[in-house]
Amino acid sequence: MCGLGLVLVGPVMGVLTANGAQAATGADKLAPVDVVEVSGIVDAIVAQSIGESIERSQNNGAQAVVLQFNTKGAVVGRDRMAEIATSIQESKIPVAIWVGPSGSRAYGLPAQLLAVADVTAMAPGARMGRTGTMLTVNGKPLTFGTADDAIYANTLGFLEAREQDVLKFSTDDRGVPVLRNMLFALDGLTIRGTTLDTVADVLDKNGQVIREATTVRFFKLGLMPRLLHTVASPPSAYLLTTIGLALLIFEFFTAGIGIGAFVGSVCLVLGTLGMGALPMSSFGLTLLILAMIAFAIDVQVGVPRLWTGLGLVAYIGASFTMFESVDGMTMRPGWISLMACIVGVALTFIVGMPSMVRTRFATPTIGRENLVGSTGVAVGEVNPEGIVLVDGAQWRARTNRATPLANNAEIRVASIDGITLQVEPLEGAARDYREARKSQ
Repeated sequence: MCGLGLVLVGPVMGVLTANGAQAATGADKLAPVDVVEVSGIVDAIVAQSIGESIERSQNNGAQAVVLQFNTKGAVVGRDRMAEIATSIQESKIPVAIWVGPSGSRAYGLPAQLLAVADVTAMAPGARMGRTGTMLTVNGKPLTFGTADDAIYANTLGFLEAREQDVLKFSTDDRGVPVLRNMLFALDGLTIRGTTLDTVADVLDKNGQVIREATTVRFFKLGLMPRLLHTVASPPSAYLLTTIGLALLIFEFFTAGIGIGAFVGSVCLVLGTLGMGALPMSSFGLTLLILAMIAFAIDVQVGVPRLWTGLGLVAYIGASFTMFESVDGMTMRPGWISLMACIVGVALTFIVGMPSMVRTRFATPTIGRENLVGSTGVAVGEVNPEGIVLVDGAQWRARTNRATPLANNAEIRVASIDGITLQVEPLEGAARDYREARKSQ
């Protein structure tokens, strides 16, 4: 039986041909090994893909399955993770888990799957742990050899995991840095009565002996499952929801041509789908909605005021509270994502969006008092607020509630309030009650 640190050269294995020359045994004659990528948070899509991959490999002639791990937790329930562990235990072919390449992680419930895999390995620089309470599979709680309680609350590097017997068939201080080394580590291992044959000794054109790994079949999520899995990550859901809401506010108050509304709607739908798969806090979501309402109040007047400050405070609070923890693992986005969104929202609603609103509705700005008495037409319904066209420019307008204006109705500018025109119909204008009081 070979350990994970197998030497990469070995004896020549070949047969004599009719002319006496030695012919190499090609690795293409060996049964393939399937490699399944498990990246990001383990959600329902990833959990399903793991089970399907094991079943597919059993039926497609693979001699082993390697699950390549880089995950910081799971949002599926413990029962679902126990089902995955059972699938690994009952697999007809060996199942290996490799936490790699360097920098990869295996935290939370996914890390517990290392306890049931036939072969486990880690790359230098990878870490695993924070498993929390161990799963119960087939009536027995999972264990990690002689590992102490540190693995349940903390993380272990490769050497620490090896010393505590967390890794199986791991005897080399170098670990398994790349997938090719994982294939060499599997060669010669006898698992469930079957000896794996994943490496062939061949001769190159110069007659030198080289070791060639068997064919590897890589399996990743399809386009749509990958998209849904990507948006189900906290940073993606957080960013997409923020962008979507901001674009919808921008489109609503600037009366654009619809591109912002379309993009914002798509982002909001994707962000909502992502949040639907994550553990969300109703308190945090309420703060997010209140923040956007507060921003919208000041956007409509084109000047950042108290409401913008309150909105920013509510948004910061929402950013830190909208994602709940699962089995002690925080689902909150990282600091880079948080700071990027918070700073971006601050700049958008304090500087960018008010300036755009003023620019959109304040032209022409010189001599706009001369607009009083001018006539124009309503662009859409004005009841009591809307858009009007005066002298070839669109303006935000407001009319008396008693005299709403229909689309294309002729109007007259009665006065100007900031960047909003007070308008009335050419005929039948209602008299404001405040004017009635002044005349008494």
